[in-house]
Amino acid sequence: MLIGYGTGAIMAVPGQDERDHAFAERFELPVIRTVQPPEGFEGGAFTGEGPAINSSNDDVDLDGLDVVAAKERIAAWLERTGAGRPVTTYRLRDWLFSRQRYWGEPFPVVYDEHGLPLAVPADQLPVLLPEVPDYSPRTFEPDDVTSDPEPPLARAQEWVHVTLDLGDGPKQYRRETNTMPNWAGSCWYELRYLDPQNTERLVDPEVEAYWMGPRPDRAAGAPGSTDTGGVDLYVGGVEHAVLHLLYARFWHKALFDLGHVSSEEPFRRLFNQGYVQADAFTDERGFHVPAADVVETASASGAREFTYEGEPVTREYGKMGKSLKNVVTPDEMYEVYGADTFRLYEMSMGPLDQSRPWETRAVVGSQRFLQRLWRNVVDETTGQLVITEEPASPAVRALVHRTTDGVSADLAALRFNTAIAKLIELNNELTKLSAAPREAVEALVLMLAPLAPHVAEELWSRLGHTGSLAHHPFPQADPALLVQETVTCVVQVQGKVRDRLEVPADITEDALRELALASPALQRALDGRGVRTVVVRAPKLVNVVPA
Repeated sequence: MLIGYGTGAIMAVPGQDERDHAFAERFELPVIRTVQPPEGFEGGAFTGEGPAINSSNDDVDLDGLDVVAAKERIAAWLERTGAGRPVTTYRLRDWLFSRQRYWGEPFPVVYDEHGLPLAVPADQLPVLLPEVPDYSPRTFEPDDVTSDPEPPLARAQEWVHVTLDLGDGPKQYRRETNTMPNWAGSCWYELRYLDPQNTERLVDPEVEAYWMGPRPDRAAGAPGSTDTGGVDLYVGGVEHAVLHLLYARFWHKALFDLGHVSSEEPFRRLFNQGYVQADAFTDERGFHVPAADVVETASASGAREFTYEGEPVTREYGKMGKSLKNVVTPDEMYEVYGADTFRLYEMSMGPLDQSRPWETRAVVGSQRFLQRLWRNVVDETTGQLVITEEPASPAVRALVHRTTDGVSADLAALRFNTAIAKLIELNNELTKLSAAPREAVEALVLMLAPLAPHVAEELWSRLGHTGSLAHHPFPQADPALLVQETVTCVVQVQGKVRDRLEVPADITEDALRELALASPALQRALDGRGVRTVVVRAPKLVNVVPA
């Protein structure tokens, strides 16, 4: 028996464990190796991999096998002899379920006069947190070495010492003053969102089945596969993988096994978004300093220098967070640019699943887009509409439907940056017109709504609609209008653009080669030189290499 192991059996391998080897040497115990060290090994504990040795008897022989093969053979022998069978076990790491803090769910537990814990009856739930004037950590006097830690709830004495009837008459009890961690609620919050006002159960079974239950139309994969149910999409960082997603799934599986939910899994799809990164700065000690207080200057040679409180600091780059002291609060950007501009900027920074740098100066691009859109709809001086009620031209209508098709696909795939780029392209084309047609403007506003809801809602109202655009269907693309009749072909000479040609979308490579070589601009660029190679990528590119 060892203190750290209780009365359980222990395994000691002095040939392959440094601490066991040191113990064996200290007490002159024999060291029998069970793994063959490589040639030239000078002694001590060998912690690497190698073939098994000294691992055989009359019933089973593991000598010469690696770890995986040895495990398989010994498991088969145990099963064959009836001494055991192979199983896979899973272990959740220590959850630290009891916390000495104020924030968190109170345990529905009280203690009687003997210190025995008793559960609070169901008809007396929930146990609510009391109001406390101060929940900061208690400060003890320096010479107070006998005091015990005091949870903040312990200060609410009227709440701690309570009279309850647990079935044998009113008695005085003491409440548990530790609380559960955040995981106790975050493991099943998606279920509570479905039915937040229900005072009888965590979620009504019919409500849960409607929103999260299995549906044949959502099954994906091979024929015959079934849908497990759950939330359609979970978006979160990779840091959620263990401390939230693992336990949420563990919790949900238990609820499913107990029959409380119809969905076997809590989430159907997981999408990990990238980090927003920003400059961080360290002083000469290697400690991070507040990035917002760092002063940037230029040296005599033009090099950028950074100082904090007059002392030089070193710039680095990393995930925006408290530890690096480089968090940028959005409050100032809200004040200057508005929430919609801020939303557009964040979503246009790059692919959602990739980390991207924070560059405040780039937000002006998103602001200009919204300003141009507004001017395409509303006169900034009079506030009157400047759109036309005339039908859109065939070219504009085709562009609207191509944009609708592209934005729909981008939003479904969470490609917000490319969806925004398509909306900007459409708005730029409308800016070139004397007046933007209503049918194009309304489609653009509806497509913008998921990305910049406030501006879109205001424009929708200005366009004469009384109800919210949230109740209006998203635009649908007409397949007949998605076919481009012509496309722009770029003609290059050794990689430099020399001409642009409008050509049929289905033009052949031979026809495009002939058309490009006949271009006057191309002939001027060749300046009498012959042609060595012509690379054709119909219908969008021709690259000519001179002789």
